Amino acid sequence: MSSMTELELAKVAELVRNKRVSPVELTNECLKRIERLNPKLNAFITVTADSALAEAHAAESEIQRGNWRGPLHGIPIALKDILDTTGVRTTAASELFKDRVPTKDAEVVRRLKTAGAVFLGKLNLHEFAYGGSSVVSFFGAVRNPWNTDYSTGGSSGGSAAAVAARLCYATIGTDTGGSVRQPAAYCGIVGLKPTYGRVSTSGVIPLSRSLDHVGPMTRTTKDAALVLQTIADDDPINVVANIGDSTKSLRLGILREFFWEELDPEIEKAMEAALAVLKDFTASQRDMPPLATDASYKSWTRPYTAVFTKEAFDYHKNCIENSPELYQPATLKRLRVGAEVDADKYIQSKREMESIRNSISRAFDDIDLVITPTVRIPPFTIVDLQGDIDDVRAKELAMLHNTRPINLTGLPTISVPCGFTCIGLPIGMQITGRAGDDATVLRLAHAYERATDWHKHEPALV
Repeated sequence: MSSMTELELAKVAELVRNKRVSPVELTNECLKRIERLNPKLNAFITVTADSALAEAHAAESEIQRGNWRGPLHGIPIALKDILDTTGVRTTAASELFKDRVPTKDAEVVRRLKTAGAVFLGKLNLHEFAYGGSSVVSFFGAVRNPWNTDYSTGGSSGGSAAAVAARLCYATIGTDTGGSVRQPAAYCGIVGLKPTYGRVSTSGVIPLSRSLDHVGPMTRTTKDAALVLQTIADDDPINVVANIGDSTKSLRLGILREFFWEELDPEIEKAMEAALAVLKDFTASQRDMPPLATDASYKSWTRPYTAVFTKEAFDYHKNCIENSPELYQPATLKRLRVGAEVDADKYIQSKREMESIRNSISRAFDDIDLVITPTVRIPPFTIVDLQGDIDDVRAKELAMLHNTRPINLTGLPTISVPCGFTCIGLPIGMQITGRAGDDATVLRLAHAYERATDWHKHEPALV
């Protein structure tokens, strides 16, 4: 049974459906791995072993009676500790919320419960999701399964580490500036940021409501599609049925401006190799101009930062005034920046952001998908990231350089593994599509997976 934890969600779901493996057995195996590996990784804040086993027994009973609900039924998963869960504390990795127990599930959680998923617990993150390293947490830093000296990235660091270390079959993360895709790249897994608004953020502790996305983190693209189909608001949405269709007609745009700047040589080498693979099963590949031809990416920073910081500060304003000592110092300093954004600047920045989003569609007149590196540099060590507050933020922004602009656009984007550095740290490729066209993004990512084996590698820790 220990080999069951090595299988991806789609395969193990079929075994459960055909009654060849029990949800109880799967859950027990995952709990054993969590007990063994979590002390090294610090991926979980809360492990809900008793309720998970109860849910697994209930799922087993339903499936034995022929009441199979779908591919997530009886499958052990875990949640970033920023999604509200009835009766289970939701801390956002902060002392401020360390004893906070919601009385209502987030909409995503409700949908997963309806699908029959088994919840193993809540995952560590960068405090209140305000950072890209997952070293700033009341519960301690998350460690990368490929090398525990290194950061997982963030803010969904615990979610990425748990999937990479085979502690569960899928996790749910949130992405405001790359918090699903960047840690997915650094941990060698798949991370999907769906089209903005496709997945409900109701019941998710917000960072920036205008930029927040909720998305799956999994071992394969098909697994991500299965989870997205379960949690998406669209009814019906089917991103699974055609995931294996031909990609021969797809036109790829290679976005080198900004996204290839100061690119680490090992990442550049991996990306060029990935582009060579993509040529074999797509129609064309060409360098493309910026997504919004009337504005440089650097100019996007202004509206992004104003909206992001203002909305974050507004949510936390009362707590900052009343209990500032309960925040990590780095988080508190970042949050206070939003106080400097007045209403006029915020409104103007929102207009600029919407203008950029509206203009993006023209970039897809003669391409179907945009290809970039997910990150431009490998992760820093945890020691490097636990220094001066300002220096840490600069390092995080460097790690998030290629993901943040995509949040401003709201476009569907996925990170898939595409190589390793010389010291064995994973590298990710980012695929971006038209608004609403999550299915095509997933289709190309799936085709790339079938042509390579990067997603099959496991960290030595496991």
